[in-house]
Amino acid sequence: MDHNAFTPEKIRDLFERKYSEVSSYIATPPPDIESEQDSSIQWCCRRLKDLIDYNARDGKRMRGLAVASSYLRIAGKDANNENLDLALVVGWAIEIMQASFLVADDIMDQSETRRGKLCWYKNEGIGLQAINDGMLLESCMYKLLRKYCRTKSYYSDLTDLFREVVMLTELGQSLDMDTSEKPEVDFSSFTDERYISIVKYKTSFYSFYLPVASAMYIGGAANSDTLRKSKEILTEMGCFFQVQDDFIDCFGDPSITGKIGKDIEDNKCTWLIVQALKRCSQDQRTILEKNYGKSDSSKREAVVQVYRELNMEEIFHQYEKDTYDKLQASIKTMRELNVPPEVFMDLLSTIYQRKK
Repeated sequence: MDHNAFTPEKIRDLFERKYSEVSSYIATPPPDIESEQDSSIQWCCRRLKDLIDYNARDGKRMRGLAVASSYLRIAGKDANNENLDLALVVGWAIEIMQASFLVADDIMDQSETRRGKLCWYKNEGIGLQAINDGMLLESCMYKLLRKYCRTKSYYSDLTDLFREVVMLTELGQSLDMDTSEKPEVDFSSFTDERYISIVKYKTSFYSFYLPVASAMYIGGAANSDTLRKSKEILTEMGCFFQVQDDFIDCFGDPSITGKIGKDIEDNKCTWLIVQALKRCSQDQRTILEKNYGKSDSSKREAVVQVYRELNMEEIFHQYEKDTYDKLQASIKTMRELNVPPEVFMDLLSTIYQRKK
């Protein structure tokens, strides 16, 4: 199988076509449930299909696609249709994992929109039922792994990886909430160290390390040295990705991003506020203290104005270029291991200078 024959467009097409099979299997009732005796559970399974369609079908697909593209890079000429099919399924498991996180995150942040439409919990008849829906989505990913991967030698390692990443992400969410949910704005905790911890655990592991590590297992390239070195590079790439998200939340175009940024109003510890606090004058800090974390458009604009006075847009673009160069240098060191550097460059190229 020639990797060069699989363009990004072809991989995306294969990934999209796999969705029908995956979602249909998830919505199929367990075999010990008889339709006549358990019609209410049958209804729940049909509703599960709607839940997945609404929350996992849309989006950039970056994580899911990365499993398939990384597998093809790792396996090279040894790639085969069976393992590619598994990579597509595992990619969808990660997309469903993300959906479970986002459903819960939107409730906690009281967000209004996600991917250009109402957040799931905001839909009529959903409300706090969405908390259970988030747990259902997490169960769905394990159902997929068991169905498609349980006969594989790496099944135990793969499921352990998924469980570990779920917990690490939830720990990151706890850090995020602990920082933002204080009764009064407290900038003393808005430090580089706290910010890196939040984004590393909340974003990096499931968005970057999990897709590539999964591909390594499928492609037979997972060993302790490769996983360790990959984790270092990919978690750093994940932090880079989150800094971009923070910038887009403030300065991005909602018609492109599909959501209305609320980091300022939600008192989030973002890259922008951490950097601004290191650069601002006392007068500017006073403005930030009076206006940050308030659900008021005029107060939000006061914060954004301080960002502009500090040239935060220019500082971000320089950071983006410098970090891109640094990651490129780190990726070159992967030639010493059994994973092609292109695996990491593919991901880096996907996110560099992104607008959403």
